[in-house]
Amino acid sequence: MIYPRTIEQKLGFDKLRSRLEELCSSELGREWVGNMRFSKDFRLVERLTRQTAEMVEILKHEVSFPAQTYVDLRKPLRHLKIEGAFLTEEELFDFKKTFSSLLEVLRFFDKTEPRQYSELKSLFEQLHLDDYVIRRIERILNDQGKLQDHASPQLFEIRKQLLNLRQKLRKQAERVLQRAQSLGYTPDDAQPTLRNGRIVIPVRVENKRQLKGFIQDESNTGQTVYIEPAELVEINNDIRELELEEKREIIRILSEVSAQIREQLPAFLQGLEVIAKLDFVMAKAKLAMDMNATAPAFVERPMVDWREAVHPLLLFAHRESNKPIVPLSIRLDEEQRIIVISGPNAGGKSIALQTVGLLQYMWQCGLLIPVSEHSTVGFFEDIFIDIGDEQSIENDLSTYSSHLSNMRFFLQHARERTLFLIDEFGAGTEPQLGGAIAEAILEELHAQGAYGVLNTHYGNLKRLADRTPGMVNAAMRFDLDKLEPLYQLVIGQAGSSYAFEIARKIGLPKKILQRAKEKLGDDAFTYDKLLKELAEERKRYEQLRQQTEEEKRRLQKEKEAYEKKLAELQEKRSEWIRRAKREAKELLADVNRKIENAIREIREQQAEQNKTKQIRQEIEQLKEQFAEVEEAAPDQTEDYEVIGGEIQAGDWVRLKDAPETIGEVMEITGKDARIMIGQLVSEVKLNRLERISRRQAKQQMKQAKVGVRYGSDLHEKFKNFSHQIDLRGMRGEEAIQLLNKWLDEAILVGAKELRIVHGKGDGILRKLVREELRRYPQVLSFGDEHIERGGDGVTIVKMA
Repeated sequence: MIYPRTIEQKLGFDKLRSRLEELCSSELGREWVGNMRFSKDFRLVERLTRQTAEMVEILKHEVSFPAQTYVDLRKPLRHLKIEGAFLTEEELFDFKKTFSSLLEVLRFFDKTEPRQYSELKSLFEQLHLDDYVIRRIERILNDQGKLQDHASPQLFEIRKQLLNLRQKLRKQAERVLQRAQSLGYTPDDAQPTLRNGRIVIPVRVENKRQLKGFIQDESNTGQTVYIEPAELVEINNDIRELELEEKREIIRILSEVSAQIREQLPAFLQGLEVIAKLDFVMAKAKLAMDMNATAPAFVERPMVDWREAVHPLLLFAHRESNKPIVPLSIRLDEEQRIIVISGPNAGGKSIALQTVGLLQYMWQCGLLIPVSEHSTVGFFEDIFIDIGDEQSIENDLSTYSSHLSNMRFFLQHARERTLFLIDEFGAGTEPQLGGAIAEAILEELHAQGAYGVLNTHYGNLKRLADRTPGMVNAAMRFDLDKLEPLYQLVIGQAGSSYAFEIARKIGLPKKILQRAKEKLGDDAFTYDKLLKELAEERKRYEQLRQQTEEEKRRLQKEKEAYEKKLAELQEKRSEWIRRAKREAKELLADVNRKIENAIREIREQQAEQNKTKQIRQEIEQLKEQFAEVEEAAPDQTEDYEVIGGEIQAGDWVRLKDAPETIGEVMEITGKDARIMIGQLVSEVKLNRLERISRRQAKQQMKQAKVGVRYGSDLHEKFKNFSHQIDLRGMRGEEAIQLLNKWLDEAILVGAKELRIVHGKGDGILRKLVREELRRYPQVLSFGDEHIERGGDGVTIVKMA
């Protein structure tokens, strides 16, 4: 239930409705704006606001969303229900533009994810349009909305004949004009022209009987007549007949296409309804973006929990004048259902009241509202307001009487899902009596479980809010130094009207103010003084809180800077490791090349034993170099000993998610620890740390170098070389390739005795192996293994 009927005008919603109408692109959408109403259906409101939120998302992020051109075609389409009726070229052109736009929108949604924009997709889930008709219209109409020559073979032939006849007519008319000019019948600058759809020649009135033909018109002055020469009559008649034939063919084509539209008329009429809704939702989304509106959480119970709420009309007005706007944060719930706002005049009380009413009304009309996205919007079935002057000469009602009439309605209909808003509660009559009546009304509204916000200057209402559970005072902040309102709502304290301070600023005599204080009485003056002192205390607290917040932000920035520096150092450390590994890899590649060259030299040059020993000594030196590198480069990620237990100041710890990072605990505060990592101090959560051995940590910190563990093919060959190879089951070529590689490694590592298992069989593999061994000068001798260990199935090789 909405009260009064003029609620939209009182809240300013009518101005938002006008803005919405301007944002619609068609009359279809504007009608939906006109029909928009406050809804008591929670699911409907939820669906409408989600649709708007999805459209906002599209407008902000979907660059491929098609532009729309919509025309209200309801009248011509309904006319098509009459058999034989057809759309004109202009109407057909509008039809094409409108439904082509709709089909592009449908194709856009078809390309999105199934669950994406689900509320908008629900608008046309029952709509099925065949685009055949639209494609045909696109083929037969040009960009100006006229039928093209190839719309039909008959039309093409008619227009071809018309073109030829008109060219013939033009040439014939020019010959007649030249002859008339040579005889002086027409002005020198005369040209053939068109009158009554026929080509004519302008002739001086005194010569009109000298040129045979028919007079079709005369000039305004009567000095010139326009004659259709006799030579042109037959051609003009032929052209006229073709024009009529062209018109009949155009009507035939339009009727044919209209009949195809008539076959799908219900679907196209349904499409117009979808277009109207899309246009309406698009307008709501544009309005939401214009006022930075959001779609906060929506719950199916009475409540208001808004942060940084802004009055839309005030936002637009201040934007035009480039003035800042102070947002409103307010909460109504079961624990504080009624807020009593007090404070000085022109301090923003009425704006706060109207903001609550307007935003709640907007939301339940399906509009998004300008509040923080962290807000929560509740659901009300009734909104009652008593704002502004309702005095009526016709009904002989004074201002106060009209207020009392509103209160009677409130008391009769208020319930648990009612939101009431009362401006200047109790005003308009003798203060003591008015205050008592207002207090009694407020007690009853509270007892009925209603939610509400009201403004007042009455002290008895402030005291009632102080002592009644479910009610709370609120004040509009005031700058006592400048005696200016700050337009900030503070929940939890009553506000002073600052009447004496404002009177002093205006310049009322001191003796008048002193006499007023005496007349007020000590109790009332003391109460107002306490309110002002409380406001001052809150101001000082707010300043301290801001200073604390600033200090907290400064410390946070320092912490982020320290952590950034630490990350940079860790990155540099990792870069040093990568560089060392890269250099080691390059060195290793160079060493491998030298070794391979040495092996090739031994094999190719059939090197003498002394030469082989010299090369082996060089290889041993390389082994020693790599051993030194490995010894000097311990593993970067040392496995620290975790000792567990409670972490205390002075302990050494490491990060669980970065085990190579260790530090000393300087201080513990709650769940955080301040640790020294190198020269940096960082604050880390305790659950990210684990205690490690103090001795091991300090020993590690003393190391000045960054080590790198080298892992290489060469080292593995020295370490893992096997003195036995098994060639059984291999083909000859495969076995010899593997044997050559193994013998090269044996020479590299300086093996003295080798064992080759080739099996007995028919002796072919043994023969190939021994022939290959004879090619190696480093092989001193070879022979069969002992009979008990394989006999002639194994060859024992003695190396130099």
